[in-house]
This record gives sequence, structure tokens and C-alpha cells, in this order.
Amino acid sequence: MSGSSIFVFIFAMWILIIIGGGIAVLILAPITISGYGEEIDLIFSSVIKAVISIGLVVTWIFILSKIKNWIFRSKLKI
Repeated sequence: MSGSSIFVFIFAMWILIIIGGGIAVLILAPITISGYGEEIDLIFSSVIKAVISIGLVVTWIFILSKIKNWIFRSKLKI
């Protein structure tokens, strides 16, 4: 695992990007809210999509941080 650890990190990063894109397109994009008026519906659905997207980004950063720490610990054998 001498030089391959960076490739593991990059592979994990790309997998998370692909999964995140799939979630955004297949699950978040179709979310619609109705019943509050046309303009308010758009604002509510946009806020919900933004909060979920920010949550996904925070989760992805947390996962990548854990992978990075795991790689460094295995390199330093701590």
C-alpha cells in the first residue's frame, strides 16, 4: 500500500461524486411542494433541496476525512 493509497482516496472521492450526482438527479430534482402558492412552493422546494444538498456535502467531507485519516494512520502505523 505504498503508492496506492492516494489512488484509494481518489477512487473513493469519485465514487462519492457519482453517488452524490445520482442522488441529486434522481431524488432531489423531482421534489416539489404544492399548496402554498406558486412562488412560495418554489421557495420551499428550493430551500429543502439546498438543505439536503448541503447535508450531503458535509457528509461527503466527513467520509473523505475519515478515509484520509485511515490512509495516514496506515502509512505511519500509529
